[in-house]
Amino acid sequence: MILTDTHTHLYSEQFNDDIDLVIQNCIDKGIERLFLPNIDASSIDGMMDLGEKYPKNCFPMMGLHPTSVKENYKEELAIIGEWLNKHQFCAVGEIGIDLYWDKSLLKEQQEAFQFQIELAKQHNLPFVIHCRDSFDEIFEILDEVNDDKMRGIFHCFTGNIEQANHIINYGDFKIGIGGVVTFKNSGLDKTIEQIDLAHLVLETDSPYLAPTPFRGKRNESTYLYTIAEKVADIYSLSIEEIAEITTGNSKQVFGF
Repeated sequence: MILTDTHTHLYSEQFNDDIDLVIQNCIDKGIERLFLPNIDASSIDGMMDLGEKYPKNCFPMMGLHPTSVKENYKEELAIIGEWLNKHQFCAVGEIGIDLYWDKSLLKEQQEAFQFQIELAKQHNLPFVIHCRDSFDEIFEILDEVNDDKMRGIFHCFTGNIEQANHIINYGDFKIGIGGVVTFKNSGLDKTIEQIDLAHLVLETDSPYLAPTPFRGKRNESTYLYTIAEKVADIYSLSIEEIAEITTGNSKQVFGF
C-alpha cells in the first residue's frame, strides 16, 4: 500500500528537530510520496535540501504563495521563473488567491496567479491552487485561460458541491482533501460523498490543519493515514483501496 501526501510543508522550521523521524514514520505507514509546495524565496533552500536528501520520497514544487504576494511580488516571481528554468519540478505551486487575511492586494494576487499559470503551461507542469475565500475570483481567471494545457489540484478544498463540479468540469483537475474532512461540523464529508473518488487526492497541508483527533497540534504527513481512514469510511472502502485510487489520481496529475 502506498499513500501520497500531495501537499505538505515538511521543510517548515516546525520540523527542524525531528524531520528525519517524521519522514521515516511516514514511510513505515506506507506514506511514501510527499509533494512539497513552495511559499516564497525564503523557503526555497530548505525545500530543495529536503528534496535532495530524500529524492525518492520528497518532490518539490516551485511557486509564490498568495499570502506572500507583497509590494515586491514581481521580484519574487522573477526568482520563481529562474528556478523553473534551471531545475525540474513536479508542479508550479502553491499559487492562487487568498482573501481571508488581506483583500488590499487582490489585484497583485490576480496578476501573480495568472503569471504563474502561464509559467506552468510553458513548462508543461500542473499547478496547485490555494483558494481561500476566493472561489469566484479564481474561477473567473481559470475560465478565461482554460485550455488543454491546464491541469492541477485545488488544494485544501472546503467548498460546496457546485464549486466541486466547477473544478471537475475543467477536466484535468483533482480536488485535494485534507484534515478538514475529519472535523465534526465541517460538512465536507457530506460534500465529497457526492463526488466520484476518481476526482480526489489526499493531503495534509502539514504543519497546518491537523485532522481530528490531533486538531490543534502540529500536523505532519503521518496523519495522512487518519485522513485516508475517514475517506475510506465515507466511501465504504478499505484504506488499501483508497490508497490505490488516490495515489493513482496523484500520478495522473504529477506524471509519476
